[in-house]
Amino acid sequence: MLYDVVIIGGGPAGLSAALALGRARKRVLLCDSGPRRNAAAVHMHNFVTRDGETPNEFRRLAREQLSQYPSVVVQDVLVGGVTGVKGAFHVAAGADTVDARRVLLCTGMIDEMLPLDGFRELWGHAIVQCPYCHGWESKDRPWGYLARAEHASHLQMFALQLRGWTNDVCVFTNGDFELPAAAQSQLIAAGLRIETARIGRLVVREHRLEAIELSNGTRVACELLFAHPPQHQVNVVRALGVALDSEGFVQVDPMSRQTSVPGVFAAGDLTTRMQAAIAAAASGMQAAAMINVELMMDPAWSGAR
Repeated sequence: MLYDVVIIGGGPAGLSAALALGRARKRVLLCDSGPRRNAAAVHMHNFVTRDGETPNEFRRLAREQLSQYPSVVVQDVLVGGVTGVKGAFHVAAGADTVDARRVLLCTGMIDEMLPLDGFRELWGHAIVQCPYCHGWESKDRPWGYLARAEHASHLQMFALQLRGWTNDVCVFTNGDFELPAAAQSQLIAAGLRIETARIGRLVVREHRLEAIELSNGTRVACELLFAHPPQHQVNVVRALGVALDSEGFVQVDPMSRQTSVPGVFAAGDLTTRMQAAIAAAASGMQAAAMINVELMMDPAWSGAR
């Protein structure tokens, strides 16, 4: 079967795009192989009308609403690859190969767990990336920020904003790099603590983070740790050969969401470090609208179905 659009990835970006395209009467196949990138998260936040929703319930509701649009097909299948050209893509979806005029990548990113004992187990609830998603529930508690040299350019900005939720913030450099004197002075003047020794271990009690123990034996109280581990693209994105920026995110035209490969678009976390469910959903809607306009301008389009 020929689809107008195959969407790869069933998170907020893909679901939002499928909804917009379904309402525009386009034939859509949404491929969702799972597992969810935010599988460890207990609740979603900052999504107006859905604040506090569980990710599973959000996904269930979205799929239920998509079922009202007969031109949208949702399949729990892994996309093994995409070949062909704009207007005539061939998508390996599970055991089948389907044809598509356009492809929309909404695959998110893969987070690489840092080599600290307990990091993986605490990821998503005690070790997190975003204060807007997790800050309110842990306000006024001791927080930490595990800084990495790759993010030194915006280290101060990120660390300083944490003071809006708590006055107890410690920046850990884990012995990986040296903070410039000006940065140290600014953070200390703002009331933040800086620890430069390597982290020995995470102190955990009943699946909750209590402290960071440094290699020198010092224990620093910490109940919520912010970290931005390395991320990489999923195999299907890398195989397509779309252009990536210096941080490894898919480069897109800011208006059309078009990638460097004609006919292939991208939306959501794989395109930006500004990663949040509502931002992903918004970019999915934007991509869907631009794809729809492009399809309608195609001389080959045969009219409403």
